[in-house]
Parts: sequence; C-alpha cells; structure tokens
Amino acid sequence: MEECQTGVERPGEVAKTQAAAARPVWLAGATGHFTDRGKASQAAPGNAAARAASRMHAPVGLGMLTPDPVTRLRTHTMHRSLLARFLDQLDCRAPGTVNRRRFLATVGGSAAAAVAVLPAYQHALAARRRAEAETGGPIRVESIVAHEIHPRYHEWIHHELQHFYGPSKRTVYEVKTNTGLVGLGESGSPASESVRKHYIGTNPFDHIGDMTSLGLGTAMYDLMGQAAGVPVHRLIGQRQRRWVKVGSWTVSADPSHMAEAVKQYSRRGYTWLKFHLSPFENVFDQLEAMQKVAPPGFKVQFDVTMGGTDDHTPDLLIRMARFPICGAFEDPKLEKDIDAYRELRNRVRVPILYHHSPLGATFEVVRRAADGYMMGHAPIGTAIRKAGLFGELDLPFMLQNVGGEITRTMTAQMHAAFKTATWHTHCDAETWRDDVVTKKIDPTNGMIPVPNQPGLGVSIDQEQLERLKKQKLPTQAKWIIKTTYKNGTRMFNIADPAESIFMVRPDRRKLLPLSYDAPLSTEWWDDDGSKAYRETFARIQKSGVVLEKPRRKKAGPNE
Repeated sequence: MEECQTGVERPGEVAKTQAAAARPVWLAGATGHFTDRGKASQAAPGNAAARAASRMHAPVGLGMLTPDPVTRLRTHTMHRSLLARFLDQLDCRAPGTVNRRRFLATVGGSAAAAVAVLPAYQHALAARRRAEAETGGPIRVESIVAHEIHPRYHEWIHHELQHFYGPSKRTVYEVKTNTGLVGLGESGSPASESVRKHYIGTNPFDHIGDMTSLGLGTAMYDLMGQAAGVPVHRLIGQRQRRWVKVGSWTVSADPSHMAEAVKQYSRRGYTWLKFHLSPFENVFDQLEAMQKVAPPGFKVQFDVTMGGTDDHTPDLLIRMARFPICGAFEDPKLEKDIDAYRELRNRVRVPILYHHSPLGATFEVVRRAADGYMMGHAPIGTAIRKAGLFGELDLPFMLQNVGGEITRTMTAQMHAAFKTATWHTHCDAETWRDDVVTKKIDPTNGMIPVPNQPGLGVSIDQEQLERLKKQKLPTQAKWIIKTTYKNGTRMFNIADPAESIFMVRPDRRKLLPLSYDAPLSTEWWDDDGSKAYRETFARIQKSGVVLEKPRRKKAGPNE
C-alpha cells in the first residue's frame, strides 16, 4: 500500500505524470469526465508567478483545474492511499452488498469523490460494529410491508390542490428485522417486488449510502440508527446544525388564494413559500396580493419551470425582484443553457437556484451557474456525494423530497449533517391534514428541530395508519380553465389532474404563446351539468384551445 507523498516525484514518475496530465480529470462526484485546462495550467515554464498561481488553485476543487505535475501526483497518490485503506476496512466489515465495487459505483468511480464521502461511510461502519457487538451478531431484514395511505389536504388549500393533482396517496413502509426493530420509510408509490427483494435478507448496514430507493433507504437508515443507538445524522457525519429550515408549498391560483397561502403558512411558523408560475395568472397581481399580507421577512421562491412563455426572462425577473417578498428564482431558463444561468445570476439581485442540473450538479457547479442548488428525490448515496462537492466549494443547497413527516424528518436528518445544506427544504408535509406519525411539528421562525433519538426519531400511530389505509377520497374530473383578458378576449382550455404539468407549462400542448405578465384573470369551471359547459368542453376537445374575440356591444340608435 502506498503512503501519502509530500515531496517531489520519485524517479520514473515524471513520464507517468505527464501522460496523466493529458487525460481528462475526474470532477469530484461526477459520473463522467470533464476537463478545464485553464490558462494558469498552461503557463510558460519560465513564468514563476503563473506556476505559483497554478499550484495555489490546483487543490481547491479536486479536479476543477488541471494541476501541475507535482501537485497532481501528490493529490492523486494521497487519494489512492486513503481510499485503499478505507476499502480494506469496508471489505472486512461488509461482506454483503457493500463492497469495493458497490462503494466505487456509489461515488461515481472517482477517487476524489470517494475520499470526500469517506467520513459518512466511516461513521456508519463504526455504528455497525457497535450495533453488532450489542446484539451479539448481524442484523437481518426479514420483512417489508408497504401501506398505501390516502391523506386529506388541509381544507383551505383542498380546492386548489385537488384541481391540480386530484386526491393524494402515498406509500409508507414498515421494515422489520430479526432483532425486533422496525424501520420506517415513505415514497410516492410502492417499490416494485424486485426492489423489495433487494433488501430482504440483508443487513441494514449493507445499504450505507443506498442508491436503490429513497423510501426504503430511509427505512434502512432508521434501522441502522436504532441498532447503534444514534440519530440518523450521526451515521452521515458530524452535526452541522440542530435546527433545519423548511419551506411551504402551494399552486398558482388567483391572487386571493396566494394571499391566503401567505397568511396561513406564516401563522404556522413558515417563512418561505414556493409555487410554480402559471401563465393562467398574472404574476404581478399575485405578488401585490402576497406582499400586502406578508409579515416582515417572509419570502417566496418562484419556480419558473424552465420557461415556456414568450416573456423576456431577465426583464421579468428584475421587475419581480423589486418586491421585498421575492426571495429566489428556481429553474428560470432551459436547464441546458448554463451560460444563461450565469448571466441571470449577474443581472438579478435575488438568488438563482438550479434544480434540474443537466450534468448532475457537476460542471455547472464549477461554472458557478447559480447561487444555490437543489436535489429532488436523490438517492441517499447521491445526496451524500453531492453534499461533499457543495461543501468543498462552500455552495448552499437544499434537498426537495416530497412526502409526509417521515420524509421530512429524514431530509432534516441529512440537512443536519451536510455542511452547506443551509437553504430551506421542501417536502409538502404541511399541505396534508393527515399523517401516520404520532407527532407532527410546525416550524418556529421557519425552522424545525432535528430529532436526537436513535434512528429517525418518529413513531407510527397504528390507529391513524389503519384509518388512512381505508380512507376513500373523491376523484377529480377534468375541468375547464376559463381565462378573460382585460381587452375582453376569452380563452378556454381543458385541465386534467393526470396532466398537472399543463397548468404551469401549457406550451407542452403546442397551442399558442402565453405570458406570465399578461393582463388577465382566470376562473376554474367544473362540470355544472349545463349545456354551455358540455358545448364548450366539446369545442376545446376538437380544437385544443378556444379563443374568442371580445363581445361587441350592440350599436345604439344614434350610432
């Protein structure tokens, strides 16, 4: 095993190093190769200042820049040494599914990324040794039970969410071991039988840095924490914070609903609200309504869903940013246009957030394309790896994992251990009246405490679980979006809860150009049994969209 080198190259290494310098560099945490050979690394041999600058920058990103040969050899050898030592330990402690090949696959095959996430794995392996010593042998998953539940929305937001998405349902997992432990997890839909079999018969600690299922991976971490007697965040790393920021959620609707959302959530202790812009509402009418009722410090995160309108994005965002309530813009441009994100970041005063990163939050991060990053429903192993990258670059980020209190608690546990997870996390738990846990927590000044009990720190209310499994919720039929422009023009579209994306990206149907700033207002027209509804619905089905000219008043006798 090679030791960490701190001196110059050994004899015979120069040629190897020169050859290596011509190859692409692994970006920390990436799943592909990227090279940025910048001017500093191409400095002339005689330029001492340039060579010094190159050495100064080389170690910063572990792959962001191509370092000079000496630094490259020293860093690369150090990575191999540390990684080899850890993999020896990993093989001894985890002969099951966690082995050298799986670990390297988990971190994207990058030695730099592997070293960045070593602390997370070392914490979990230490917990494994402790748990097995206390139980007298390995822990084994014996059964996985998936419960489909049907929680109700809060009454004040039911009409809007029901029309966008229809009734809600989630899957709650109870995972039992041979030692009597029960781990909890949650997902939007049940995992397949083949995915469940992946866990049956294994040790929960075999799934350190799980990459298979966020819901079942959550249950594995709950079991690991319970077995070791530590909270989940201690399995990931050192605690960075005791309280975690959380945001709230609604959908784009008329200005009165948006104002009500601000009032409802601020009363409950939230300081952030997120929603997707929709061209069926004027965003400035919404902004004015929300600003009037917002308490000091309350902010809104606007998800632009990568555009889809004919608006001039920089101008739109600059005007929106003049409102004190405007807190951040998420995905304001097509995800592939990294340069456009950099330009917006320079022009707009509020933070730009990158959610749907085209390169998996790797090269975009190095380009400093955004002020913050989001990961949605990322497997636990991916979240750990990316958190290491964001931490090294001192870039704030958030996790967005939709679910109830089980999901929010797991997300809070991860945020507690990730150095730069300082943005609020989104989960939607606040939108449901019902949940299966024994205790629900509303935030204080926009933050919730991170549980310090072993495992996740939540417990199932079995009576509630059985009730929500049996609960039947009303379905939502298609309905008509009736839009009236201030010049009298009327537009009619069909909304379908099974195609909720249409409400925020109607351009997907390729009908007509729209704008977030058009002078209009919208009504939601449910089937009232009238002849007018049936005829209008049929017309829309035939033509895709109905656009009617303003109705002219009949001329008077003197006109």
